[in-house]
Amino acid sequence: MPVKVYKPTSAGRRNSSVLDFSHLTKGKRREKSLTERLVHKAGRNALGHITSRFRGGGARKMYRKVDFRRDKDGVPAKVAALEYDPNRTADIALLFYADGEKRYILAPRGLEVGARVISGEKAEPEVGNAMPLASIPIGLQVHNVELKPGKGGQIARSAGTTCQLMAREGSYATLVMPSGETRKIDVRCRATIGEIGNKDHQNVRWGKAGRIRHKRRRPHNRGTAMNPVAHPMGGGEGRTGGGRHPCSPTGKLTKGVRTRKRKAKSNDLILRRRPAGKHMAVGK
Repeated sequence: MPVKVYKPTSAGRRNSSVLDFSHLTKGKRREKSLTERLVHKAGRNALGHITSRFRGGGARKMYRKVDFRRDKDGVPAKVAALEYDPNRTADIALLFYADGEKRYILAPRGLEVGARVISGEKAEPEVGNAMPLASIPIGLQVHNVELKPGKGGQIARSAGTTCQLMAREGSYATLVMPSGETRKIDVRCRATIGEIGNKDHQNVRWGKAGRIRHKRRRPHNRGTAMNPVAHPMGGGEGRTGGGRHPCSPTGKLTKGVRTRKRKAKSNDLILRRRPAGKHMAVGK
C-alpha cells in the first residue's frame, strides 16, 4: 500500500502523510453483524483507578469481531471484501463461508477479493489458509500464531509482521518471532500462511499531535518535569536528571528490573532472546 503525501497547506500537512487505501474494496462498509460498540475505559480499571497512564479521548469507533482462532475446519470460504479496521494496524478480510456464515480475518499480503481460503490439518499451505504448525512446511512465513492450542492467534498480528517456521522436533516447532526471538511452540497450535499486509503503515508520518490524540493517546509527561507531590523524581531547581534510578509514580523501578512473573514454563521454551533494542511485535 503506497503512502500519500499532500501539498503543505499547513504546518501539520507539511510533515504528515497518510496511507493510500486504493487496494480496499470500494464503497464497502463494515459488516454490521460482526461489529459491536467499543467501550473505552481511558486506562482505568473497574474501580476507576488509572492503571495505564496517558490514555483517553479519541475518535469513536466500532469494534470488528476478528476470528483469531480459525477453527472452522473443512469449510471453504470466499474473500468478499478487504476492509479498513480502525482498531488495528492491519487490514481485515471479510469471508463468506459455504454454509452461509460470515467472519472477519486478518488480511495477509497478496490476498485478493474472490480468493478461496480454508482452515484445517488437510488445507494446502497457501496464503490465507490456517493450519496447525505440524502440517506447515518448514521455512514458510506465517502469522496469527497461537501460543496455546485453541486459544487463538497472539503472535504476529500487526501490519507487516511475520514469523518463520524453522524446524520441528517432537511435539514442538521452532519459530523466529518478529522481534528476532527464537522460541518453541506446541505443534498443535495454529498459524495462518503468509505475511500480514499493510506493511507501509510503519512509514506513515503523523505530522501533528492531533492525529495521535485521535488514537486515544494523551501527552506523556516526564516524571522529572512534575512536582515532588506528583512523582518521586519531580521537583528540584531547574532541570535535573532525577537524582535516583528511574521509577514509576508509585516508586517502582522501571529500567533494568525484571517484571515478568509466573512465566517459568513459557520462559523455558525461549531458545534465543530478542536482540537488544528491539521490541516484540505482538498483535492488538
